[in-house]
Amino acid sequence: GRSYYALVDGNRYPSYRGNESPDVTSNGPDVACPGEAVVKGDGREYCIGAASILAKVTRDRIMREYDEMYPAYGLGQHKGYPTAMHQRAIFENGVLDIHRRTFAPVKNWEIMEDGKVKK
Repeated sequence: GRSYYALVDGNRYPSYRGNESPDVTSNGPDVACPGEAVVKGDGREYCIGAASILAKVTRDRIMREYDEMYPAYGLGQHKGYPTAMHQRAIFENGVLDIHRRTFAPVKNWEIMEDGKVKK
């Protein structure tokens, strides 16, 4: 069969347990092949740089679609980055299912059951 080797932009490579499929029961992300982390990889490896561009273009497209669904949040303008405008919109309108609750500042806020931020 084929063998694969992954290059990951960053300073840590997710765990690889030597099998052909990730261990979905573990607490952290796993990958299905060996590989390595490459610090500043988007500038050192063409494949990482290309993947970075594809990811950004895809993210921007998704944010424009979300902007149509949730216009009060301004996602088409700030693309989901934690700008003052975005944080204010979340604080005023609440946290959506699309917001990552494990990322600051949302993870530091007390979120009520309806998604509103406790003031």
